[in-house]
Amino acid sequence: MRWFRRRRPEDELPDPRTAWPEQAVPDDPVAAAERFWRRWAEMLPEISAALGDREPQRVEGELAAAVAELHPHLHVSLERGQRAIYALVVSGQEDPALRPFTDAWKAAAPPEDAIWEYHDSVPPVPDPTGVTVNLGTRSVALADVRVAAQVDEAEGVVDVAVHHPLLGELDAAARSAMTFLPLDATLGERLAAERLRRVETAETEPAGAITLLELRDLVRGLDEERPETVGGAD
Repeated sequence: MRWFRRRRPEDELPDPRTAWPEQAVPDDPVAAAERFWRRWAEMLPEISAALGDREPQRVEGELAAAVAELHPHLHVSLERGQRAIYALVVSGQEDPALRPFTDAWKAAAPPEDAIWEYHDSVPPVPDPTGVTVNLGTRSVALADVRVAAQVDEAEGVVDVAVHHPLLGELDAAARSAMTFLPLDATLGERLAAERLRRVETAETEPAGAITLLELRDLVRGLDEERPETVGGAD
C-alpha cells in the first residue's frame, strides 16, 4: 500500500498570474463527515476494483478530493489492515484544530468488517522489525534501528535518539525520514505525538540503546501508568 496525500497547492505549477484559490473549510464537521461517508459508499466499488487489480493510483484523485471536502488539511491513505484486509486512514497529523473533523469522521464511520477498518491516525505496524524502507536506491531495514530512550516520569514523556547504521550515508531529507518513520511505525502516529518529547538523530549507536519493540513496550507501559496526563490513543 502507498500513501495517498491530498494534493497541496505547492505540488502544482499554476499560472503565476493566478492566485491559488482557498479551499473552504466546512462549518459543521458532523455534516461534512456524513457527506464523506455517503461519497465513500458511492466510490467503494471502484476503490475495491482498483485494489483488487493492485492499481490504487486509479482512485487516488477521487479519494483525495473527497477527504479535502471534509477538511483541506487532512491526509488520507489506504493501508493493509490489522483486523481487516484494508484500512482507510484519515489523519490530521495530530493538529488539534483538525480533531473535530477526524472525531466526527470516525464517529460516523460504518461498522468495521472483514474487508475494511478505519483509523483517524496512522496506526502502528504490527511488527516494525519486519519492515524495509526504500530510500532512493537504498533499502533500509527497521530491524537495525536502535533507540536511546530517556524517560521523564514526572511529565510522562520520553526523549529519544534514533540510530541506524546507514544514517551517516543518507542525505538530510532521508535522515529525517529515518528518524521519525521508525517511531511512527512502532508507536503509531498518536502515541508517538503524545509520549515522545525530544527526537534526535544519532549517527553512532548510543550506549544502552534498545530495539523498536523494546521502545514500544516502554512507551505503552508509560501510557498505561499515566493515561490521564495526555489524551487517549486510537
